[in-house]
Amino acid sequence: MTLSAPETLAGISAWQAQQRGDATAFVFEDCRSTFSQFDRHANQVAAGLVAEGIMPQARVAVLAKDSIDSYQILFGCAKARAVLIGINWRLSAAESVYILQNGEVEIVFVAKDFLERVAAAKHALPRLRTIVVLDAELGEYPSFQGWRDRFPPTPPALQPRPEDVVVQMYTSGTTGHPKGVQLPNHAFFRLMRGMRERGDLWMDLNPEDRLLISLPQFHMGGIWWAIQGFIAGAQGIVIDTFVAWKVLELIERHRISKVPMVPAMIQTTLAEPTCDNTDLSSVKGFLYGGSPIAPALLKKAMARFGCGFFQIYGMTETGNMAVCLRPEDHEPANPKRLESAGRALPGVELRVIDTEGRCLPPLAIGEICIKSPANMVGYWNNPAATRECLSVDGWVRTGDAGYLDDQGYLFICDRLKDMIIYGGENIYPAEIEAALCEHDGVAEAAVIGVPDERWGEVVKAFVVLRPGWTIKPRELINFTRQRIADFKAPKSIDFLEKLPRNPSGKILKRELRTPYWTAQSRQVN
Repeated sequence: MTLSAPETLAGISAWQAQQRGDATAFVFEDCRSTFSQFDRHANQVAAGLVAEGIMPQARVAVLAKDSIDSYQILFGCAKARAVLIGINWRLSAAESVYILQNGEVEIVFVAKDFLERVAAAKHALPRLRTIVVLDAELGEYPSFQGWRDRFPPTPPALQPRPEDVVVQMYTSGTTGHPKGVQLPNHAFFRLMRGMRERGDLWMDLNPEDRLLISLPQFHMGGIWWAIQGFIAGAQGIVIDTFVAWKVLELIERHRISKVPMVPAMIQTTLAEPTCDNTDLSSVKGFLYGGSPIAPALLKKAMARFGCGFFQIYGMTETGNMAVCLRPEDHEPANPKRLESAGRALPGVELRVIDTEGRCLPPLAIGEICIKSPANMVGYWNNPAATRECLSVDGWVRTGDAGYLDDQGYLFICDRLKDMIIYGGENIYPAEIEAALCEHDGVAEAAVIGVPDERWGEVVKAFVVLRPGWTIKPRELINFTRQRIADFKAPKSIDFLEKLPRNPSGKILKRELRTPYWTAQSRQVN
């Protein structure tokens, strides 16, 4: 790809249709779409959105597992200058509806398995214009393909801009409600383009690549990886949900060259009985991140895949990747470096600050801050949270504690926030504590993450019961599953007479964490 390529999703879709029209853009199960076919369908989606009355920067949602259709909707939104909100289909109905309400969503594209939760909430969604079912026509709700094919394959007479917000990703919030991270078109272009201009090809994504699209579109890592592959003109092999044996089969069948996984996926894949007999020789690059990885697991993965490994660190708020540990740093002879997250990518700045906001010298631990060309423009309708996270001069406060060494390698030591990373999913204790306290027998609750070999961390709750109450842990766990997503529910519960507190009454979660983390070399796993 030349540097004259566009800097919007709308533009890159049309550009690839011209440059590589007959090449395959996406494969999903038995379906295949060339770049020209994909662009025409994205144009039809855009024309449909405009016909439905969607104005520039209005919000459109997808609640479905991944497919080629879900990416047509993403690029169609970009062509209509609308903003796509991808909703985690594993969330509870109440959590999904909150995002639809908060995002002021006007059209929902939903899989039939999740239609009921949207249809039941129509009365609570005053801006909702249309519900389109992705995989069927159900009653009053049209099917996606039937709806799409009513419209012409020509783009609307709009001029998408690099500054337009194009996706709104929801991240879990410390107050119990997720926040909508607004990312503009240029967040997916400028960092990588700046690296190429400096001669840094990073993973060398190129038109000959076949990329595994195994991370979900509703996650920043998933949508970012799929878009980067599309920008490079690579072929994306989409799987609707991660299943280890299916992933191994896809790698061998399609000769996949670049693979992304979070550590929990890596562990599941290596444990799959067919892994030892799968031909993985086509894989030339392996991208991992989302949570720290156990050294033993990394060593095993490197031995089995036998390719270059890239670890990335960043946030949704930083447009995903900001720091990278490259293959040359994955040398067993330097185990200390393997404990780091890597160094800032070209165009990204890092600093570590103290509680007064002053920059700290190398090796001093403080809060990690990131300034990147891919940073968000702010949280949707939440200026207070935006001011807390994003400075006026473009620095994102990560909430992670760490330090930089004298060579610029970043080491993450702990989290200033209480966030738990479970298999790459960000979970905040506040919403779990709130769900627990809805039970009549619960007086108060505190939630922490504890180390887990497979998932990195799992959710553990400490509960104080009201006088006279007796509850079994399993009963209370099942109670929370009716209110929050299953993966957020506690895996274990301990009952205490009282929670540890400081003199001002604040719960001392560090005291709760200590027995589980004392033997760990760092306070994230």
